[in-house]
Amino acid sequence: MEQYLVKINLPGGFISAGDLYEILVVAESAGAKNIRFGNRQQLYFSIDAAHREDMELDMLKAEINYEISADSYPNIVSSYVADTIFNYEGWLREGVYKDILDSFDHQPHLKVNLIDNHQTFVPFFSGNINFIASGTNNYWYLYIRFPKTGKLCCCPSLVYSDDIPTTAKTAEEIILQNQALFYDRKDIDDKQFYKMLLKKSGAAFQPVTEMLRLPDFYLPYYEGFNKYNNKYWLGIYRRNELFSLDFLKEVCLLCLKTRIGQIYTTPWKSIIVKGIEQADRNQWGFILSKYRLNVRHAANELNWQIEDICNEGLALKQQLVREFEEEDLRTYQLCFAIKTQPKTGLTGSIIIKKSENNLYDILYTRDFNPNSKDYITYLQQVPPPKLSTHLIALCTEFFTVQSNSSLPAEVAEEIIPQQCKAAVYQCNHCLTRYDKTYGDCVNEIGKEVDFELLTDYQCPVCEAPKKDFSLIETLA
Repeated sequence: MEQYLVKINLPGGFISAGDLYEILVVAESAGAKNIRFGNRQQLYFSIDAAHREDMELDMLKAEINYEISADSYPNIVSSYVADTIFNYEGWLREGVYKDILDSFDHQPHLKVNLIDNHQTFVPFFSGNINFIASGTNNYWYLYIRFPKTGKLCCCPSLVYSDDIPTTAKTAEEIILQNQALFYDRKDIDDKQFYKMLLKKSGAAFQPVTEMLRLPDFYLPYYEGFNKYNNKYWLGIYRRNELFSLDFLKEVCLLCLKTRIGQIYTTPWKSIIVKGIEQADRNQWGFILSKYRLNVRHAANELNWQIEDICNEGLALKQQLVREFEEEDLRTYQLCFAIKTQPKTGLTGSIIIKKSENNLYDILYTRDFNPNSKDYITYLQQVPPPKLSTHLIALCTEFFTVQSNSSLPAEVAEEIIPQQCKAAVYQCNHCLTRYDKTYGDCVNEIGKEVDFELLTDYQCPVCEAPKKDFSLIETLA
């Protein structure tokens, strides 16, 4: 029988327990048995065609927005889920997130991200329109990743919190109404885009005086019971991505009973419940036991991004995780993404990308930071049975470099060849780095060529000129 995939957006990655329970009741009435959560913190369930008409009527009565077998309106992603449990710094807190999300009077057609710059739990640039908190209260960097391209550019102005919804709407209109200029093109003129944005938006922008510095990547362990501020939070992950309706209904009812207002979804396809009192912890443990849920999976299983509703990617992930476990492989400070389709927007320290003839290419970011967009090809045309061998070798290489860089200076001097030490320059627009240790294969620049000696150099990602690069560190 024909099936339909129902998608419901959860703006910002959270929902009240009562609202989620209402969605679950509608899904159950339509014959659904399980719920999935997506990379953009949205919710999915499948129904048979025979139940579609009744489900649509129930959705209308409950005033629930949804899409059927479509993704015309991507969910708004936010790092709100990380607040107070993975991030304690900066000015961005619950009230700011909610004020911004409540001010959206439209459903975006492009992907919008609201990200705290002090956390690394939620990817920075997985959206098309990415607002990243700056060091100035209530002002945000604006990074545009033009649709169907890898081009990431930074707006030269900061955006005020109150102006985010209108700025996002204006940016989207400019891109979609001028697709010949800004959609699925390699020769995008970002300066022209920003000129149009400034003219049309009318927002109170503030000049960027200090470029965004990406924090070192660290993926916190997001599962199980964990203490914070004299309370507990509970993270729940499912290996097969399926959360049973009965289980989630009991979660909602216990939240309502114990006065927990919200349930959070994560980009890692899991859920988090915050604010659990010590006195109520046993009740949560009872539900986990009733449904036989393991909440202590290995860390090297939790750091994967795969496409939504992708059985092929899920099967490959499970295969690689098993092989990693057999090798007792350490993957701390790394995360992986499996791309079976082009231009999916998934981010990772290491990318396993499907190519022709069921073979895969392995790529990694220059500094193994998934928020960097500067990818280096490690190997191409690798058959699936050989992937784990090469991935293990790449992980070993990462930890070798990392351990050498953390040695005392006099010891590192003996181990690290002198020619590996170099100044590193970063593009002010898209954060791509030039490190002479690697050179620049896109611009056909070999290793050990000093940045200062380059003439007419352009960023390999956004084509910014050499003058738009800044020295960010010197390893010598």
